[in-house]
Amino acid sequence: MSTWTITPDKFLKPQEVKALRQVLHADALLAKSKGRQIGYRDMVILELALSTGLRVGEISKLRIDDLQLTRKSSSLIVRSGKGGKTRTVQFGSGLRKILREYLEYRSPASDFVFRSERQDQMTTNAIQKVFKKKAKKAGLPKRYSIHTLRHTFCTMIYKASGYNLRMVSQMAGHASQNTSALYAAVLSPDVEKAVEKLESQEFLDSLL
Repeated sequence: MSTWTITPDKFLKPQEVKALRQVLHADALLAKSKGRQIGYRDMVILELALSTGLRVGEISKLRIDDLQLTRKSSSLIVRSGKGGKTRTVQFGSGLRKILREYLEYRSPASDFVFRSERQDQMTTNAIQKVFKKKAKKAGLPKRYSIHTLRHTFCTMIYKASGYNLRMVSQMAGHASQNTSALYAAVLSPDVEKAVEKLESQEFLDSLL
């Protein structure tokens, strides 16, 4: 039986994140200028995925009451994560602003944060289609899925936290820190330093 690993082709590169966000915000601006909901909602869904690493099922089930959008607390509660576990995920002021503006703009109201045109709750398939549509428009590889944004979040928070595996594990809701350690294997700062040192003339001279 094969063992799952994280490899660089499973998460977005910084320039790909930038390209995707450019598409998302351009489409959201156009949708809002025409009084439409969908393009604006889709931007918020994918920004949420990038900034919190929520699984697609967790995004689908997210309710208004799960959000804490005060100045002192920018966070959300995942009440039915993998294995039925509950966790709190903090996020920055940028996403807080996006969510606040979205909740004021969206119509009609629903207990769920994201609704479709016909239902109060978006399905996981519908969310996946949103990602695929925007990813294609941004010129991203076809192999990417909505879950790619979860991997992308984990790699970004790992670097932003100074390579703190415990933080990755807590925020992503990993059942085991061994899962989080997979990101360390591909993003290790020690490896980066070692391979750079390997190419240096000084190091080669030291081996003589």
